[in-house]
Amino acid sequence: MGGKVSKPLLPLCGRAVVLHALSRFAASQVRKLVLVTPEPDISKYQELVRSDSQLGDLEFVFQAGGPRRQDSVSHGLERLDPDCEVVIIHDGVRPFISPQLIDRCVEAAFREGAVVVGVPVRDTIKVISADRQVKETPPRDSLWEIQTPQAFRTEVIREAFQKAVQGGAEATDDAVLVERLGRRVALLEGQTTNIKITVPEDLVFAEALLRAGLVS
Repeated sequence: MGGKVSKPLLPLCGRAVVLHALSRFAASQVRKLVLVTPEPDISKYQELVRSDSQLGDLEFVFQAGGPRRQDSVSHGLERLDPDCEVVIIHDGVRPFISPQLIDRCVEAAFREGAVVVGVPVRDTIKVISADRQVKETPPRDSLWEIQTPQAFRTEVIREAFQKAVQGGAEATDDAVLVERLGRRVALLEGQTTNIKITVPEDLVFAEALLRAGLVS
């Protein structure tokens, strides 16, 4: 994004991006969240959560992240309650996840063990070589753009992370680590409005969605 403020703390129609995401969890069956943040920003997030009236009775645990996303998720998993059966992992810069989809993910994780959400790709995808030559064009009907949340039975995702540490494996997607165990990962159809704030124009688009009433 290029600014001094981290993306989850950027203002989106008067509220921090992350608060939009958290309020949607407050409207779901989820009742406890482990909020993983950069260590220097923990106090900012604590104050942000305390000052917001739309988070209902959500209980929060604040945890410092690591140098990689994978490390941050691992730190978050360490803070789960002993009786936690299902964990749902979400990017704080996806502000418009619906409470209904969150609940569907939890239910599917209980049933399937591991689940991701995604939407079918709308553009043609090409595989290219290191020198920018087209190698192949995979059939579009088999390609999906994967979003978060991703939900797992707790023992499944913990095993996946343990194996990754033992084997020195890296992944930017939690489900990939589960796939490497040889386990099946189910797919739920997501939402095109479940956008990720990555570049400045994403924030403009997010504001337009809110002002047009296309997300609540």
